[in-house]
Amino acid sequence: MEEKSVNKTNTNSYTFIFAIIMVIVVGVVLAFAATSLQPLQYENMRQEKMQNILATVGVQVERSEAEALFDENIKEQLVLNNEGKVQEGINAFQVDLAKELKKDPEKQNFPLYIAEVEGETYYVIPLRGAGLWNAIFGYIALKDDVNTIKGVVFDHLGETPGLGAEITQEWFRHRFDDEKIFDENGELIGVSVVKGTSTTKDDNKVDAISGATITGDGVSDMISERLLHYLPYFKSKTSVEVANN
Repeated sequence: MEEKSVNKTNTNSYTFIFAIIMVIVVGVVLAFAATSLQPLQYENMRQEKMQNILATVGVQVERSEAEALFDENIKEQLVLNNEGKVQEGINAFQVDLAKELKKDPEKQNFPLYIAEVEGETYYVIPLRGAGLWNAIFGYIALKDDVNTIKGVVFDHLGETPGLGAEITQEWFRHRFDDEKIFDENGELIGVSVVKGTSTTKDDNKVDAISGATITGDGVSDMISERLLHYLPYFKSKTSVEVANN
């Protein structure tokens, strides 16, 4: 009887070996792509950070042009400790708030950017807190009275599209313009995101996003918690009057 020839490509071993080879090839390609693109990704993130800081002080710029205007408008980059003293030898731009927040407040580093735009001085403070699903973060710029907000930028890692994710939208961010962070008694309370119509700029409140209460509370807590750590520095500046808290 004549034996039938076996097509090796139809065997289980061939399929298994082929799958292993494809996994290795795809893995090598992806690893190479990730490694090759890493410098570009880092540069994009660096430029976006500059772009966001500038946006809080009213300087709108394309990401590719951010570095030139950042160097032009940001006059000082400081790192403070919890007592408001400047820490030497630490690059403010490289401070990772995600890592800092895992430390006790007494051991944290607090970056501060001092901007001068059209003759006005602004203090830009990085923010980070917790939203509904993941971290929320951004920047807040204070005018030279260290009470009035010039502008804010918010972002998130995983808030709900159409709800909490709306904190990134310009219409929501502009609600914070000219709001105060101290109340009428001189207490630092930040700005609360609350339900209802709030158009007054001295009530320490802005209108909430419908259906995003937890994210709004996260924004409120993030602002007051981060600003509190900068109070000692602002108190130490003789040219700036800050209420006693």
